[in-house]
Amino acid sequence: MQQVQPITQDLVLLGGGHTHAIVLRQLAMAPLPGVRLTLITNLVDTPYSGMLPCHISGLYSFDESHIDLRPLTRFAGCRLVMDRAIGLDLARQQVICDRHPPLAYDWLSIDTGSTPATVAVPGAKDWTIPAKPVPDLLRAWELYVAEIEQGPPGPRALAVVGGGVGGVELTLNMQVRLWQLLERLGRSRQDITLHLFHRGAEIAQGRNRSTRRLLQRRFQSRGVQLHLGESVCGVEPLPGDQRRVRCGSGLTVDCDRVFWVTNAAAPSWVKQSGLATDDQGFVLVQDTLQSCSHPQVFAAGDVATMVNHPRPKAGVFAVRQGPPLTHNLRAAVRGQPLKPFRPQRQYLNIIDTGDGSAIASRGPFTFASPWMRAWKDRIDRRFMALFKDFPTLEPPSAHSVDADPSAHSTPATQAPAPPPMYCAGCGSKLGSDALSRALNRVRAMPPVSNGPPNGPDRAQTKDHGSIVVGLEAPDDAAIAQLPVGTLAVHTVDFFRALVDDPYQFAQICVKHCLSDLYAMGATPQTALAIATVPYGRATLQEETLFHLLAGAQAALGEAHTALVGGHTTAGPELVLGFACNGWVAPDGILPKGGLTPGQRLILTQPLGTGTLFAADMAKRAKGRWIEAAIAEMVRPTGPAAACLQRHGVTACTDVTGFGLLGHLGEMAIAAGVAVSLELQTLPLLPGARQTLAQGMVSTLQPQNLQAARLLSNPGDYARHPDYGILFDPQTAGGLLAAVPEAQAIACLQALQTLGYTAALVGTVEPLAAATPPITIRAW
Repeated sequence: MQQVQPITQDLVLLGGGHTHAIVLRQLAMAPLPGVRLTLITNLVDTPYSGMLPCHISGLYSFDESHIDLRPLTRFAGCRLVMDRAIGLDLARQQVICDRHPPLAYDWLSIDTGSTPATVAVPGAKDWTIPAKPVPDLLRAWELYVAEIEQGPPGPRALAVVGGGVGGVELTLNMQVRLWQLLERLGRSRQDITLHLFHRGAEIAQGRNRSTRRLLQRRFQSRGVQLHLGESVCGVEPLPGDQRRVRCGSGLTVDCDRVFWVTNAAAPSWVKQSGLATDDQGFVLVQDTLQSCSHPQVFAAGDVATMVNHPRPKAGVFAVRQGPPLTHNLRAAVRGQPLKPFRPQRQYLNIIDTGDGSAIASRGPFTFASPWMRAWKDRIDRRFMALFKDFPTLEPPSAHSVDADPSAHSTPATQAPAPPPMYCAGCGSKLGSDALSRALNRVRAMPPVSNGPPNGPDRAQTKDHGSIVVGLEAPDDAAIAQLPVGTLAVHTVDFFRALVDDPYQFAQICVKHCLSDLYAMGATPQTALAIATVPYGRATLQEETLFHLLAGAQAALGEAHTALVGGHTTAGPELVLGFACNGWVAPDGILPKGGLTPGQRLILTQPLGTGTLFAADMAKRAKGRWIEAAIAEMVRPTGPAAACLQRHGVTACTDVTGFGLLGHLGEMAIAAGVAVSLELQTLPLLPGARQTLAQGMVSTLQPQNLQAARLLSNPGDYARHPDYGILFDPQTAGGLLAAVPEAQAIACLQALQTLGYTAALVGTVEPLAAATPPITIRAW
């Protein structure tokens, strides 16, 4: 029996804005025992508004100006769910997501920021670039910069619509980046003209008068064409990828691109959910940052409006709301009184002009100098360091209680009773009610279908007609009908969760477990799940199991494979596996030993999951690297297997725990052949080369290194930067297959057309006597 802290409450953070970034760090420093923390976000890299203009100008890199939420959530012990919220079910206390089943919460905090306001100006939706979402803005900006750099010389024009502080900073910093580019190309600054359209009489409304006048003088001295008192009434395309901006006064301006930086709005689903909102759809919150209509919901940042203290939508307020929101979320979870937050009336504003100077204002005072820029840089870098430099923390014990320095000693803060001692054996099974409810919810989900089935004999199994007893009428065991003249193929695998989103973890696990069947030439038919769900309240266990099985159903549906049953237990961590069954015709088996000299080897998926997730556990992997890896790890293997069969595959294996060299060695030894392996053609996942260089490897890597004995020339390439990838264990890896040389290029192109990052990685050769079977080659 074990003594483990059970999960008793779900705290969900919706959106990865500045406020929630601070909340995550503070909760990491003093965790809430028994509380499962979840962040739902569609951006793993959240832009920091204070540094974004200078990222536009080229002063800050992408990583310097963005908060990477993946290592931050790792530090906080927080589940990361990569998805976009599209609604709330306030009655059921669920977040409705775009690609996940609904996520339940006991407490919810919203910090999604604002979205582009609906633009009624004709042509603006199709022919302008909105300032939000920021990733779209940055992509469009980098494409435009590349267009100038690579295109023919000549005059260029750029327009910005909206003369608020955001439009002002964007214009000035864009100008600096383009000036620097033109100077590097040996061209004149006069080749670029910037236009700023603003319906007001002065730019930067909301700043004091001296700041507004100073900015206007800066615009004039730097040659920016200011169009004040002009309302844009239309944007239309012109030949040569140009745009024309039309104003109500009759003014027209032709330009290359139009950036739209007008007022933003709240996401439409916020008001539709039934939360109390203001006229613009932003969540109305009390001084405690608690929803005025639903006490289980909090909101902060741009998406919220404080009823008693309305303030502009500015990053300074989102940052200041972090500590009070953290305190009140702690208090709510523990049943303590909440504390009010009163934002300051006057606050420091610093506008970066992009040229090494900045304009600071507070109240009626204005200061402009390079010293202001240096001060702002120091403030911004210190803030961003909070989310990059994580202290080493002692793991909390089962009895630990979160420490809140601002909390007074009250009976509510005394240590809770020790958690229960959980039984093993059959006493560890999930309760029948939680299991039944989760299964009923999974059965009620619509079937997954993304096109025609793949692989041989699919027409016979598309509707799972071979299933005699399965989940629809569960019994002590599942029963399937095996077609006459086919052989049954069985495999099993399971492992601990390497991602903390159970829906996504299940998809990865399904892909990993089915790959053995595809590698044998078999058609998957049924799967039995083996799941361990963390200790906790029965309803929370039900929620975890539902997401786990829903993810499994989605991935199995892609493979047209039936989930027919399984077994569940409760334990200290999330574990999942599948016993998978398929069938194959006797002449369709793909043995590992089917290699023939002259064939080419194709790898269907990039390598690097072992090193990347080792770095992820150490909070040293960039979130975008892990997201790119996960995208490959959930990509179905079925279409690749069918493609290989169409191109004459004779031998196949899946590249998993033993790494590429270990699995390739099994093939070569079984066939009695040699292999020439092209090191430089091996496809690598983004970031894998960097994490290998840092020495970040899987704990299985040292054992996999024993496969180096299969190499005829290890000394030639042991110092090559990609050498370590040969021994990297892969979770949900790709297929390694041998096809005739005449079919190799066509097969590779077909796989790439299907979306696989496939590559030709080697050639099968005759084996010389007493020679290790694998030779590395590089260009």
